[in-house]
Amino acid sequence: MKVFVIGANGNIGRLISRQLSEKGADVVAGIRKPEQSAFFEDNHIKTAHVDLLGRPEELGVTLDGFDAVIFTAGSGGKTGDDMTLLVDLDGAVKSMQAAQIAGIDRYIMVSALWAEDRDRWNEAIRPYYAAKFYADDWLRHRTNLNYTIMEPGALTFDKGTGKINTSGIEGGSVAREDVASTVIAALNQPQTINKTIPIVTGETPIQEALKNV
Repeated sequence: MKVFVIGANGNIGRLISRQLSEKGADVVAGIRKPEQSAFFEDNHIKTAHVDLLGRPEELGVTLDGFDAVIFTAGSGGKTGDDMTLLVDLDGAVKSMQAAQIAGIDRYIMVSALWAEDRDRWNEAIRPYYAAKFYADDWLRHRTNLNYTIMEPGALTFDKGTGKINTSGIEGGSVAREDVASTVIAALNQPQTINKTIPIVTGETPIQEALKNV
């Protein structure tokens, strides 16, 4: 499977790219700046330039020939609400449009726990949750992509356990490493298609947990 990772230079994006490469997948890391390429060169991972502020038709050319797209890009919440709107919402929608232009079927979105429920949004980063809400809604209802929306809880830098809970329990955290592993495991699991899957640390091995979503 040939996989393109959008937002590959983020913490989860790097883990996804490296894990895919270690599993022998043909992975390309989508990065915004040339200086972000060092990590991927060190791990023998190909890179390609991605501009989420550009036109979806341009990104569609970049995505041509791929089997799947993983979207894990984000403004990081440090550049203001305008960039949250342009990257986490409009950039995400552009990536979906680009995937369809390129004829790609499989698309995985890394979202946030309870993004679809306004009553559960984290007030400190409400604009981010609003962006995720509408990007995810577009993916569900305005595309024909075989999507999976992953909703991790509070992200940690802990070592992954390889075990998760997908039952939608209130709150909870999860290691970024386990989020990456879950995203990759879902790529070839047809039962995850057109599903929104909460992810927090749990007691069930990732592959087994995904079989029961």
